Amino acid sequence: MIGLLFGAVVLFVLIAGARAFERASVRSIKALLAWIAALGGLTLALLLILSGRGSVAFGALALFGPLIYQQWQEARGRTARRPGAGPRPPGARGSMTRAEAYEVLGLRPGASEAEIREAHHRLMRAAHPDAGGSDWLASRINQARDVLLG
Repeated sequence: MIGLLFGAVVLFVLIAGARAFERASVRSIKALLAWIAALGGLTLALLLILSGRGSVAFGALALFGPLIYQQWQEARGRTARRPGAGPRPPGARGSMTRAEAYEVLGLRPGASEAEIREAHHRLMRAAHPDAGGSDWLASRINQARDVLLG
C-alpha cells in the first residue's frame, strides 16, 4: 500500500515536472543542467575528499575552472553593459521605413491589414523571447507591425 502511494506521488511529480519543462525557455533549461552538473561535480569532489582521495578531488575541481571563468565573464558583461551601449545588430536603426517593415514581415507592399496581423502573429510565435527567441528580433517584428498599421 505504501509502495503504491509512493509510486503515485512520484508519478505526479514527474508529470508536473514535465509540464514545467515544456513551458521553460531554452536559457532556463541550460541553466538548470549547468547547476545539476555543478552540484554533481561538487558532491563527487566532497565524497572523494571524505574517502581520502583529496588530490583526485582537487584535480576534478580544476575542471570547473573554465565554467567558473565563463560565468564570471557573463556576469561582468551583464552588469557592465547599459541598454543601448555596445554594438547593435546589423540593420538596427532608430526608425524603420515601410519597405523595411514589409521585408521584416515577409510581405509584399500593399498587403492588407489582415495579412499584416497574420504575418506578425506567425513570426512572433517563433521569435518571442518566452519561446526561446531573440528580444531584438521580436522588437523588430513589433516595430514593423506598428509602422505598417500606423
